[in-house]
Amino acid sequence: MEIKGKIIKLLPLQTGIGKNGEWKKQEYILETDGQIVKKVCFNLWGDKISQFDLHENEAVTVSFDLESREFNGRWYTDVKAWKIDRPAKNQNVPGNQMDKEDLAREPDDLPAQREMDDLPF
Repeated sequence: MEIKGKIIKLLPLQTGIGKNGEWKKQEYILETDGQIVKKVCFNLWGDKISQFDLHENEAVTVSFDLESREFNGRWYTDVKAWKIDRPAKNQNVPGNQMDKEDLAREPDDLPAQREMDDLPF
């Protein structure tokens, strides 16, 4: 599943020791865009916290899994993120500017690339 929005809050880092060793978990509050604004708390575990290095006011697309578990007759649901995408920096630039790799390409390479882009599949 995926959700898009802006990180509005980083909750305190949680750490502990379990049967498999040390663990750490970071929770984030994401606010969605649109007519009906929603807030969603999702989390990252272990090395993914430093891998994605999220900050407040950052626009992201979060890919996640939902997992529910029962404890003492109550059900708890986790929104576990497994991938975070940030919008491309040149998406909002008018005129669809080329990136540095395109500018460095030899002119002979460009027509072949255009032919490949026109394929129907």
